[in-house]
Amino acid sequence: MASTVLLPEDFSEYLTIANAALRFEEAAEVAEKSCALGVQLLSNLDHAAIFTDPPYLVTGALKQMGYVSGWDSRCYPSPVDGCDYINVSAKLPSESPARSRGWFDYAAVVHPVDEQALKHMCSQGYGNPFVHHLTWGLVPPQRTSDDDSEYANRVVPFMVETRRMIADAIGDEPGTLIIALPQEVIDHPDFGDSLPIWLEDMSPEEYQIESMDGGGFLIQFFVLTGGRIEVALRVDTQQTFNPKSVQKISKDEISAVQGK
Repeated sequence: MASTVLLPEDFSEYLTIANAALRFEEAAEVAEKSCALGVQLLSNLDHAAIFTDPPYLVTGALKQMGYVSGWDSRCYPSPVDGCDYINVSAKLPSESPARSRGWFDYAAVVHPVDEQALKHMCSQGYGNPFVHHLTWGLVPPQRTSDDDSEYANRVVPFMVETRRMIADAIGDEPGTLIIALPQEVIDHPDFGDSLPIWLEDMSPEEYQIESMDGGGFLIQFFVLTGGRIEVALRVDTQQTFNPKSVQKISKDEISAVQGK
């Protein structure tokens, strides 16, 4: 059964971003094709990544919406295309009425560190600010116990299969499956034997395993060229992103040159 998904119906009333309509259109298309094959998406986007200089062009509007900037007391260095950016996350409170209007759970507000990054960001023709990518959240498999290793035994194969299904649905090569797990799972004596079973026939270049800062599960991959649309599964995380994931994504998975 297809998931019922929402996109911000009043986005343009708060933010003027020239390429936003295109990104929302792409997100809707990925959702429609994925759900048609049985992939279950959460109703609201997990996050939107927006590049901007200065940051207040975006964070000011998000504050009006009720987002809390820097909620996880972190910033995430993001070396995109060899240029240095900083990502600061904002979170929409769970009780916010904006959720019913389709606003995303988190925003990644990404700004250039220096003039080189600023020139690179502005040379792509998307405008300033621009929506870099949108990320759908997946409905996670139900937990049957508090055992993180037991859950990993279910959720990692689930994401391997979901990645395959979405690739088949949209006809584009998926990005690296980035698997951030609780440290206790990685330290479990059976982890080394279990991992090849979970990953089936995936090559080492197709996945990355890492420990999730603060605990929880965050497993994600991109589905459109240049990192325009992403899919993520999030369970019990205490921060928006994982620093090691952000490094991998920024260096290898995304670009400011995004094609379509």
